[in-house]
Amino acid sequence: MRKLLVFLVLPYTLFAQKFSKEEITRWEKQAKQVTIIRDNWGIPHIYGKTDADAVFGLMYAQCEDDFKRIEMNYLEKLGGVSLVKGESVLYDDLLNAIVIDQEAAKADYKRAPEWLRKLCSAFADGINYYLYKHNNLPVTLNRFEPWYPLLWTDGSIGAINTAGITSDDLKNLYGGKDPGFSFNQTTDEEVLTGSNGFAFSPKITESGNAILYINPHVTFYFRPEVHMVSEEGLNVYGAVTWGQFFVYQGFNEHCGWMHTSSQVDAADSYIEKLIKKDGKWYYEYNNKQIPVIEKKVRLMNSSAVDAKEPRTFAILYTRHGPIMAKRNAQYLSVRADNRLMNGLIQCWQRTKTKSFADFKKTLDLLGNISNNTVYADAEGNIAYWHGNRIPIRDPKLDWSKPVDGSISTTEWKGYHKVDETVHLYNPANGWLQNCNSTPFTVAGNNSPRKNDYPSYMAPDGENFRGINAVRVLNEEKRYTIDKVIKAGYDTRLTAFEVLVPALIKAYEASSLGDSLNAILREPINTLKNWDYRCGENSVATTLAVTWGTFVQMLMRRNPQLDPNLDQVERTRKFAEIANGDDLLQAFYRAVKTLKEDNGTWQVDWGEINRYQRINPDIENKFDDSKPSLPVGFVSSQWGMLPSFTSSYFQGTKKRYGYNGNSFICAVEFGKRIKAKSLLTGGESGEPSSKHFFDQGLMYSKGQFKDVLFYKEDVLKHAEKTYHPGE
Repeated sequence: MRKLLVFLVLPYTLFAQKFSKEEITRWEKQAKQVTIIRDNWGIPHIYGKTDADAVFGLMYAQCEDDFKRIEMNYLEKLGGVSLVKGESVLYDDLLNAIVIDQEAAKADYKRAPEWLRKLCSAFADGINYYLYKHNNLPVTLNRFEPWYPLLWTDGSIGAINTAGITSDDLKNLYGGKDPGFSFNQTTDEEVLTGSNGFAFSPKITESGNAILYINPHVTFYFRPEVHMVSEEGLNVYGAVTWGQFFVYQGFNEHCGWMHTSSQVDAADSYIEKLIKKDGKWYYEYNNKQIPVIEKKVRLMNSSAVDAKEPRTFAILYTRHGPIMAKRNAQYLSVRADNRLMNGLIQCWQRTKTKSFADFKKTLDLLGNISNNTVYADAEGNIAYWHGNRIPIRDPKLDWSKPVDGSISTTEWKGYHKVDETVHLYNPANGWLQNCNSTPFTVAGNNSPRKNDYPSYMAPDGENFRGINAVRVLNEEKRYTIDKVIKAGYDTRLTAFEVLVPALIKAYEASSLGDSLNAILREPINTLKNWDYRCGENSVATTLAVTWGTFVQMLMRRNPQLDPNLDQVERTRKFAEIANGDDLLQAFYRAVKTLKEDNGTWQVDWGEINRYQRINPDIENKFDDSKPSLPVGFVSSQWGMLPSFTSSYFQGTKKRYGYNGNSFICAVEFGKRIKAKSLLTGGESGEPSSKHFFDQGLMYSKGQFKDVLFYKEDVLKHAEKTYHPGE
C-alpha cells in the first residue's frame, strides 16, 4: 500500500501571519484605483480601472458587510469549521478535506492563466487589506491566500457531490466505530433548499424584450447584492455568495443567468473489493490486485489547537477516489469532480458575455457541476440547460446505486458535450421555468422528452412548485416586470389541492363520535371553503400547514409508498391509499396542538409565522419578546413559489423564518436595462447599520426596489462614496 502525506488542513502558521510593508504599499496603491459607491439601500457599486481592481473592491466591500460569513465559508472549504464549533463537526471537516483537494487548488493557481491569477490575487489582497485596516477584529483566518477561490466547485458553497455518502459514514469508517455499520439516511421534515428560475421571450412580453426572474432559495442572509464595473468591459449586477469574487446569479447589459440546484448524477460510488495481504491493502480491478493508496489527512479542530496537536486520519484511495463508507459489509469509494479550475473560469467569463453565442461558449468549459441554468438576453433568446458537467456512462447500469468498482465497464467514458445534455432554446410557448424539478416540464407541452436521454442525465422528479409554475406562467400572455414578480409570488399551495380533498372525503365517510365530530366540524369547514392560497390573515393556512407536518410523518412511515417516487407522485399516491382514520387523527392532533399553544385553533397564519432579525450571528436565534413581522408565505414544499421556511425554535411559541427567498430580481433586457430586486433583510450584517433590516418589511410583503444599474442613477442615490480603506 503506497503512502502519501498530504496537506495539513489550516496550517498552524495561518494563525500568526503578519503583513509586510511591501504588501501594504501595494494594497494602498490599488485601493486608490477603486471607488465604492453605496446607494440608499447600502448596495455596493464597485468601479475599478481593471477587472482585478473591481475584485479587490468587491472583496473589501463584502468584508465591510459581513466578514464572519466570508470567513465561515472558507473555513468550510478548508475543513476548519471545527476550529469554531468544536469536535461535533470534525467529520464534516474531514469530508470537505477529502473531497476538496487543497494541494490541487494550489497547483491550479500556479498553472492558471495570468488573468485568472490576477483576479485571485486581487481577491486575497482585498480581504487582507480589510484585515490590515481592522486589526482588532477577532478572526480565525487572519490571512487569505490567492488559491482559496479555486476551492469552490461552480459557485455554490457546500455544493459538493459525494453520491449520498455523508460525514456519518466517514465517522463510522474512520472514527473507530463498527466499520460494518450501515447508515440509514432520514428525511428532514421540510425541504430546505431550492430555487426558481423563469425566462420570458419577447413574444409574450408587453415591451417585446426578454425578461428573466432570479429567485434562489437558500439560508437567510446567504448572499449579498452587488454591482461590479471596470474599464475592461465588466458591468455586472446580482448576487454573490459571501467570499465569491464573481456575480453568481445576475445579469450584465447583454444577458442574465439564474442557477437552480440540480439532481443530475455527477458523482458515483463504487463497491471496492479490498484484500489485505502481508499487512497491506489491495483492491481488485480487472482480475488484478492493485495497492491501495493511503493519504494522511491532518485536521486541526478546536481542542487540537489548544493542545497544538493535529488530528490525523489515514484515508484509503482506489483509482476511483477515496474510500468513504462501509455499508452492508461493502467498502464504497467515491468518484466526483468537486474542484475544477474550469468552474471558476466559467463563473467569471459568463459575467462578461455579450451574446447568446458567447454564453454557450462558457458552457463548453463543462465547469458547472451542480447547477441548472435559466437564461435570457437582449437578443430576445431564452434558454435552459439541465446540468453541465455530466459523465458519460453505460446506460444499461443503474447509476443511482453503487456500482461494481472491480471492472472497467463501470468507468466513466469522458463527459457529454453540451448539445448532448437536456436543454431547450426559445420554446414556442414563450416561457421557461425550473423549480429544482424535472426538465421535462420546463416549457409545459414544449418540453424535452424524457425518453430521448439516459436516466442518469435527469433523475430529478416533479415537485409542487414545478406544478404551480407551469400553471401560473400559462395564465398571462403580456408580461411586464411587475407581472413577472406577481407570478413569482403566486400564493397557491398546490400540495394541499391533493391532500385536503382526501381529508374532507375521510371526514364525510367516517362515523366519528359526537364529541370528535363537533371538535372537527368547523375546522373541516374552514378547509372546505379555502381557496388554497396562503396569507397573513388566513386561518386555513395555519390549519393546513400544522396538519401537513403530521401528514409528512404518516407518509414517511407508510410502507406502501415507493421511496423512489417524486414528491408529487408520492403525495398523490398517499392521498389515494391513506387510511381515513389516520388522516383525521392527524387533523385532530393539529387542531389540539393549536388550541394548546394559542388558546384557540382559529389563529391567523401571520400571527404565528414571523420574520425576525435581531442579531448578526450565523446561527438562528429568535425571541418572542422582541419585534417581528407577520409573514403570509409558507415553505416551498407545499407548492408555494416564494419560499419562506419557518419553524418553532427552543423557547419560542411562534414560528420564525430561516430559509427561502434570498436575493430576488426581475430584469428586462433591451436598449436599456430595467430591473427590480429584493434582498433578505438588508445588505449589512451589522445590527448597528440602518441596512441591517431596512428591506425586512418589504421582504415580508414581496415589495421590490428599483435596481440602480447605470452610474448616473447610482450617483443620484449615492449615500457614501469612498476608496477601500477610507
